[in-house]
Amino acid sequence: MPISTPQVSFVIPVYNEESNLPMLVDRIVKIMDQSPIALEAVLVDDGSRDNSRTMLQQIALSDPRFHVVLLSRNHGHQLALTAGLSVARGTEGVFVLDGDLQDPPELLESFYAKFQEGYDVVYAVREKRKEVFYKRFAYFIFYRILKKIANIDIPLDSGDFSFISRRVVNVLNKMPEESRFIRGMRTWIGFKQIGIAYDRQERASGDSKYSFSKLVQLALNGIYNFSEFPIKFVTSLGGFAIISSVIYLISVIIKKMFFDQVIEGFTALLFVIILFGGIQLMAIGVLGEYILRIFFQSKSRPNFIIEKEICAGKYLDE
Repeated sequence: MPISTPQVSFVIPVYNEESNLPMLVDRIVKIMDQSPIALEAVLVDDGSRDNSRTMLQQIALSDPRFHVVLLSRNHGHQLALTAGLSVARGTEGVFVLDGDLQDPPELLESFYAKFQEGYDVVYAVREKRKEVFYKRFAYFIFYRILKKIANIDIPLDSGDFSFISRRVVNVLNKMPEESRFIRGMRTWIGFKQIGIAYDRQERASGDSKYSFSKLVQLALNGIYNFSEFPIKFVTSLGGFAIISSVIYLISVIIKKMFFDQVIEGFTALLFVIILFGGIQLMAIGVLGEYILRIFFQSKSRPNFIIEKEICAGKYLDE
């Protein structure tokens, strides 16, 4: 099946999604067959341990509209998405979604219509989430905290599900961050942006591949990359500790000089040591986070390594 230069590329990270892939591919093929615009689907396997890699290669070899990238190992969702953006050929833009079908690919038409109105980024706003309560609550709190402390206006309740114009993709591909938070990066770039509300569905099958620790790491990337709050908060704590110490010292001197009271002993001293010790450890931890990110960035390693790539029905290294 010949394919013209695609106008829009689906970009979909995949990790252990063998149970979802047949349904995902069927829905994308249906959209491709019915769409008046030329489409390609970039599927990035992020080091899957199930049969996803084999299935993806078979799909790409049988239908040239599917562009498959196999990463050398599990790099994580954000870097897998980065790999997809780097190879996407869509001349007008890319449509980013997850491979678990919580983000319906059928919304492409609505997103593309907004793009044609002049918007460079059309992002999805999750009005309802069909997930366990603690996750919904954690997402709700995180996005509102991030919006409050971030130095850019990151939209509430928006994830990576979005349509991104070619010029924004080009800028993203030039940004070298190792600890990536793409929804923040696309906001930082600017240009005209708008949100579209939708109800996020349950996974078609299987369990989420985003563990609690990965979600925490993603949240930390958002906070440390787009907010000065951590370092300013620690600075404020240090100032509070100094002021508290001075006030305590003055009160002790006054009690001793004017009231001849015995200076509080071991309990008060232990409390002060633990308090200030905790503040110092927190400060070291925050500084360590910034230094660690600088350290990894300074290595200038590639953000991802492509093992194999299939485009237009053939392996690119052939």
